[in-house]
Amino acid sequence: MADNAENNLPHFNNAAFDIVAMAASAGGLNALSAVLSTLPADFTAAIAIVQHLAPRHPSLMADILDRRTALQVKQAEEGDQLTPRTVYLAPPDHHLLVNCDGTLSLSQSELVHFLRPSADLLFESVADSYKNRAIAVVLTGTGNDGTMGVQAVKKKGGTVIVQDENTAEFFGMPGSAIESGNVDFILPLNEISPALVSLVMHGV
Repeated sequence: MADNAENNLPHFNNAAFDIVAMAASAGGLNALSAVLSTLPADFTAAIAIVQHLAPRHPSLMADILDRRTALQVKQAEEGDQLTPRTVYLAPPDHHLLVNCDGTLSLSQSELVHFLRPSADLLFESVADSYKNRAIAVVLTGTGNDGTMGVQAVKKKGGTVIVQDENTAEFFGMPGSAIESGNVDFILPLNEISPALVSLVMHGV
């Protein structure tokens, strides 16, 4: 039986999944550009992204990605309401969390594995809020951020996609996620966007 928090979640029209949470580190700009640039303008889910960035410098990544995709890209702000066709990017030095009412929170709580923002915290919050209507995507990057998070997503019935070794500039994060045994699809970079469209918009 659903609890009251779940009843407040916005479920988007024509979407089998409401939220796609992506994580990337080294090599992430190219990988994120490749995925977002090939998603259709009418993509029916919201997208939340953690990209490891220099903590003390303003980031131009949202502006860069916004020019490369038909979707709207913005740096996430406290209280943003998730909407379809929109990409929310974690600001430098802030954790990005998805709440049970479909809003976003930013936090400067302690570093997780020396990182802020943390893919693990994003994925875990998405798993708690959206359960089987969440997709987690792990792209190129060093280290193992995201591995605990994909475990949470799988435990709550969500779906996990990971970039394959041949196309990842850095295979640390994808490889660690794969080793955890919680990955549904291991895909070349150019197949991730079509997979998201199939899952979100066609339910397959």
